[in-house]
Amino acid sequence: MSHPVRIKRIYKDVAVKPLGEGYGVMLDGRQARTPGRTALIAPNENLAAAVAAEWRAQGEFIERQTMPLTALLSAAIDAGDTGAAEWCAEILSFLGSDLLCYRAETPAALVERQRQVWDPYTDWLDREFDAMLALASGVVAVAQPDTAVCQIRRVLEGSAAFMLFGIYTATKISGSAVLALALWKAAWPVNDIFAASRLDEHFQEQRWGADAEAKAREQQLQKDFTAVAEFMRLMGGAQATSQALRRD
Repeated sequence: MSHPVRIKRIYKDVAVKPLGEGYGVMLDGRQARTPGRTALIAPNENLAAAVAAEWRAQGEFIERQTMPLTALLSAAIDAGDTGAAEWCAEILSFLGSDLLCYRAETPAALVERQRQVWDPYTDWLDREFDAMLALASGVVAVAQPDTAVCQIRRVLEGSAAFMLFGIYTATKISGSAVLALALWKAAWPVNDIFAASRLDEHFQEQRWGADAEAKAREQQLQKDFTAVAEFMRLMGGAQATSQALRRD
């Protein structure tokens, strides 16, 4: 079996430099680049500094799996100008089949557990965005109210492009646009939101025991989810700045 080629670290100094409307990550004075060969430029200094720290922490070889913020920023940049519209559409698409909207019919213990854990999130969505979602039992599809979808669309379209990427990525990991929006707004601790996305799996584990392969996959998903949460937290600086400029 062939092994992936390891990339040797050839740079010594890592710095952050203002570039246009963002902040570039510099390696020995030269711009770091994404896998798509685009300049690695963050929309604010906080995110750029965190990405630079990942590059600075590398040893003899570049270990990409230890650079989640770099990977997220690179993916957002390489998506290009069409990225924001596609991310918004995907989030709204998930909303139509959101994990939290499809509830079990049996057993009673699972029905009650879903109600206890998931209802606070759907209730929060209604309070926060004036978007009440329809819930269903079983596998029968339920159409979401147009008013709710329009409200969420309006919120998403008013968000920074890279923040949309964070929400979109969290939606894919969790299977829920509701949970991703809760993560964006820091409405609950990150681990609680991730655990809500794994409610069904954890219920089955309690009944039948854990599968080692499934647990390893879950641990990786949790790492990815935590990285997205940090990406969005750092992106908050850019949003706060733009809001301050509008007030001025």
